Amino acid sequence: MEYLIRNCKIADLPKLVVLCQKHAEFEKAAFCSKGKEEGLKHALFTENPKLHCLVVEANSTIVGYVSYTFDYSTWDAADFMYMDCLFLEEEARSFGIGEVLIEKLKEIAIQKNCVNVQWQTPHFNERAIKFYNRIGAKGKEKVRFTLTL
Repeated sequence: MEYLIRNCKIADLPKLVVLCQKHAEFEKAAFCSKGKEEGLKHALFTENPKLHCLVVEANSTIVGYVSYTFDYSTWDAADFMYMDCLFLEEEARSFGIGEVLIEKLKEIAIQKNCVNVQWQTPHFNERAIKFYNRIGAKGKEKVRFTLTL
């Protein structure tokens, strides 16, 4: 599969929202697309963006994305990158694209003096867990909580 990994553009936002919805469905999570395009536009395309996103383009369409933020770890007393989402359409899987995306994130994190890259995935996403273990990532046994406001 021929593909291009590039920074997300404003014109990509409608397809990005569709991929976010597919990602949420894959993770058995609720998702409402209302307001998402505008919210992502504000988060990604301001002078000091809260969110960063790379997209995977193949055959003139977006088939995947990875989004990330930068945060600070109290325990490490240092900056880290948080990979918020990594999702590829089914037809874009098993071509090594996920590994290339992770490598790109590592390069960016090193440039930003981050001590590590962190992320999470549902316990039932065995394919992703196998992939993350294969690339040398170490899992932590924690339960994530969300307090809706």
